[in-house]
Amino acid sequence: MFWEKDGVLYIENVSSLELVEKLGTPLYVTSRKKLKENIEAYKKAFPNAKILYAVKANNNLTIMKIIANSGFGADVFSDGELYMALLAGFKPDSILFNGNSKSDDEIKMGLKAGVLFSVDSFDELYTLSEIATKMNKEVKIAFRVNPEISVETHPKIATGLKESKFGLPQNLALKAYKIAMSLPKINPVGIHCHIGSQILDLEPFCEALRKLGEIATDIEKIGINLEFIDIGGGLGIDYTGNSAPTPADLSEKILPVFEDICSKLNSEVELWLEPGRSIVGNTTILLSKVNAVKRTSKNFVAIDAGFNLLIRPVLYDAYHRVVVANKMNHPAKDKYTIVGPICEAGDIIAKDRELPDVKKGDIIAIFDTGAYGFVMSSQYNGRRRCAEVLVDGTKWYVIRERETFQDLIYKQILPEFVL
Repeated sequence: MFWEKDGVLYIENVSSLELVEKLGTPLYVTSRKKLKENIEAYKKAFPNAKILYAVKANNNLTIMKIIANSGFGADVFSDGELYMALLAGFKPDSILFNGNSKSDDEIKMGLKAGVLFSVDSFDELYTLSEIATKMNKEVKIAFRVNPEISVETHPKIATGLKESKFGLPQNLALKAYKIAMSLPKINPVGIHCHIGSQILDLEPFCEALRKLGEIATDIEKIGINLEFIDIGGGLGIDYTGNSAPTPADLSEKILPVFEDICSKLNSEVELWLEPGRSIVGNTTILLSKVNAVKRTSKNFVAIDAGFNLLIRPVLYDAYHRVVVANKMNHPAKDKYTIVGPICEAGDIIAKDRELPDVKKGDIIAIFDTGAYGFVMSSQYNGRRRCAEVLVDGTKWYVIRERETFQDLIYKQILPEFVL
């Protein structure tokens, strides 16, 4: 989907330089073909499972609409994500409202919409029952269980550790389900976990699933008819140009474990998954223009996109491949450190990369920015957020307009005493 022609980076059949000329930089560019390919990979690998797209990875409505139209459900983490998921066309009975700190208003919104809930605490359980009773709405729930599994990923995105803020400890799970059975308007039908993000070793998924299977056996004995086991998301992608496990690899690894669990249960249980990054991550590049090249202790390339648009390198020490989009067929000449325009010394996108001779006006392309890219962006330093484009073959569509200066002060109110 991303290739070189006459030294220029192309997205499908559209030149990156054409997009820059017409729309300016910075610019997020997504390949529809790659997005569809990733969706189909999951459908083929898990034909009998329910796939819930993790909206937190990328909440652009066009992208979400494409995913919803494929038949996927949605995993949402806030009232805002729920609003956008419904607007994009995800069916309420295929939306799971996740989260460790849901407000009463969020619970009311979820109940009104008729979505399922992943319950994260006893306080949430009691609150959910109380509000559901007042609204006369029965709600299907799962409990998010913390399987206490360590995975090889950045500590800030490892969510299944013993000290994690997410989920109930495994030893409290049975108690939680017993209480849920006694509460009005609560129908416990599932069990849920999520062990982290950008996971490249598949064994932890199997370990987590086995632990959920043990709990499933126990809670079935107290009279619960399970409908689903949700192992969350977290499958990593290839950021470095090496390799990463595919949905087919994940399927081959975990389906035998799931089938073994099902053989021990009386309930007809469906497998649920919540991929986000592995659906949208590698669909998108961020195009940025070089404002200056400065040779000091390092060769600094200052571009017009910083952590205001892509915070992953700063927040997680994340690696993203970078190329000079207008010099794809030029040999590497030197090592460069790519930095953004933000007034922070840590605003570094890529360190010590071998690139062609970089000049002011060149276009730097940052790969694999479709997940946790624009969705985590900000207006820090008064920087307007950039446009987003979807490429479909030879055509391209603006799917989010570049912000204006007025957007920087939108919703601000001046009290009379300062006028």
